[in-house]
Amino acid sequence: MTTSETTVDVVDFTPGRWGNPNDPMLLSDSVVGALTMLGINEAAPAPVALSIPATRLDADALTALADTGARVSTDDAARAARLRGYSTPDLLKFRAGDASDAPDAVVVPTSADQVAAVLATCDGRGIALSPFAGGTTVTGGLQPTRERPVISLDLRSLTGLLALDEVSQIATLAAGTRLPEAERLLAEHGYELGHFPQSYEGATVGGCAVTRSAGQSSIGYGRFDDMVVGLTLVTPRGVAEIGTAPKSAAGPDLRQLVLGSEGAFGVVTAVRVRVHPVPAVRRFYGWHFPDFTAGSAAMRALAQANVKPTVLRLSDEAETGLNLANPSAAGSASGPVGGCLMIVGFEGDEADVDCRDTYVTARLAELGGVPLGAEPGEHWREGRFRGPYLRDPLLDAGALVETLETVTFWSNIDKLKADVTAAVTGALGEQGTPAVVMCHISHVYPTGASLYFTVIANALADPLAQWGEAKSAANAAIRAAGASITHHHAVGTDHRATYLDEIGDVQVTALRAVKSALDPNGVLNPGILLP
Repeated sequence: MTTSETTVDVVDFTPGRWGNPNDPMLLSDSVVGALTMLGINEAAPAPVALSIPATRLDADALTALADTGARVSTDDAARAARLRGYSTPDLLKFRAGDASDAPDAVVVPTSADQVAAVLATCDGRGIALSPFAGGTTVTGGLQPTRERPVISLDLRSLTGLLALDEVSQIATLAAGTRLPEAERLLAEHGYELGHFPQSYEGATVGGCAVTRSAGQSSIGYGRFDDMVVGLTLVTPRGVAEIGTAPKSAAGPDLRQLVLGSEGAFGVVTAVRVRVHPVPAVRRFYGWHFPDFTAGSAAMRALAQANVKPTVLRLSDEAETGLNLANPSAAGSASGPVGGCLMIVGFEGDEADVDCRDTYVTARLAELGGVPLGAEPGEHWREGRFRGPYLRDPLLDAGALVETLETVTFWSNIDKLKADVTAAVTGALGEQGTPAVVMCHISHVYPTGASLYFTVIANALADPLAQWGEAKSAANAAIRAAGASITHHHAVGTDHRATYLDEIGDVQVTALRAVKSALDPNGVLNPGILLP
């Protein structure tokens, strides 16, 4: 079966809400009933109008920025549109009318040369800048410190397929290219990236690189940092072209310094990525497992085998139940009551898919899985980007809902899941708001996997403080269990303290030295990743 799934329209998310405003998500009666059981029966207060502070940039600075050839705006609407990202704390601040950390101006370059000129101007005048593209960060990656004026460097005009090496199967894409547009451009030549994070509709190529994004087909195609073979980095000290061969022993691989750097070391203007032919066949199935332990053991067996599917995802009992209660959400439209839903997908040419499908089907059956057929798999594939659209109607209904994720080795998976769940339910329960904590695995490796949690509770009068306590408890539990603070959401400001504790003083010193060498005046996204 062929599909046109990569033709999803680019979505310009409304500031303060996630998703396409022309395609809202509605809560089913069963979900509304479940909310009532959690004590959620009073709608949230209506959002307050944003109050945008006056710009701190004087006329001389604005003229100097305009002289670079880039477009410059201090318009309130333009500044609000680049304000923060899409975490629940971000959305709650929008709802409260808080725009205190709005950028002082929006600067829109149309070429890499203009990016370099803007960077030089900011460096010379001590103006901080925060690179902006999709704006889908959920960890405070667009909230630099504000001791000095800050511009939002909007890279969305840097777009397009710049080059395609069909022999090597490498595409060079401008950093501001949205993922749906990248897939459309590549499909014209018979290729695709196959990178589908939950933020696919709004995310950009450059953003995926600097946050080490992980797409839903990661077991088949790898994470985005696995796909990157090279990139162009503009810094206050000059332009660096990084990556000259697939693998090299010519010193440390500097790509690894840029991948995950979140704009703290430079501005990525172009990315060279591995691509592959558009699959001729796509097959997605649902499987049922009696519990999460059995399902995760089956995932580990596949991850450690030589024959793997392209997509592999397991929802725990709570998430499976919610998906069955709200069929319009990403998940299964049908299936047995109880237990866990696994989604298994295959992409490729027919012979390849037949081979892997046959092996994986037999292996999952041996491991205790019950096949549910194509309906749940296709239902999930068709609606997989709509899951986050539920957050806004849940917030409207008076719920507190947020996600967090982590990653660890297989031997630590069960303990980590139990510890984080206990930490979050405990922190919220102590505030008088019992919570539902759901979890899924969607990224697996031979040595380990990520855990992705979704939390729902009744929102208190100060939901920011309420979630802050739960998030702090989760971070502490993650570190105490020896896991990483983030698998693909990145560091930003929300994870910074825990990240620094995770990597330790020696590595922090090395990263600060890199920051000082590339950005001696500290104008690049100050406070993001490193204090």
